Amino acid sequence: MEQDECWFSRFKQTNSHGWALADQPLRLVQRTPAAEEDHQALACFGAVCQNTGRKYFYFCPGQPNTDTTMGLLKQLLTIARDQGKRVLLIFWDQASWHQSQKLRRWLREHNQRAKQSGDVRLLTYLLPSKSPWLNSMEPHWVHAKRKVAEWDGKLSVPMLKRRLCAHFQVPLIEAQLQ
Repeated sequence: MEQDECWFSRFKQTNSHGWALADQPLRLVQRTPAAEEDHQALACFGAVCQNTGRKYFYFCPGQPNTDTTMGLLKQLLTIARDQGKRVLLIFWDQASWHQSQKLRRWLREHNQRAKQSGDVRLLTYLLPSKSPWLNSMEPHWVHAKRKVAEWDGKLSVPMLKRRLCAHFQVPLIEAQLQ
């Protein structure tokens, strides 16, 4: 399974091209958040099962970190157990939260328990830095950012989640990672 995460800003416009009539120019609005607005960005964790092509998405506000990554891994382990897998292999980029001491310790402890109890083991493989073409999720993120953009700058968190799920044709699961 390949896993990657991407940030989707609700305010920053994507790099894209647009066409408009000469008398009706296209104006992109880059809105600034009001003080009472929640979360300027939304992190979307995506995983693709190489056997089936099925995609799994999880959302968290703000920037990904070690804790949300561990929550995602727990969810993916549950899916692997339900499918009768013995090993879950994850391909990752070189993000700092993929290499944190806390995460490495958690992985080591999980795999020791899994080996003793016969549970699903979790193996991670770090891809070389500056090689996004090796991760099959990367091109999907680029297209998704263009598809879900709101040209007038008014995009709520629920609307962004719905648009991402519709783009990837996956059901929206509102359960947040803990």
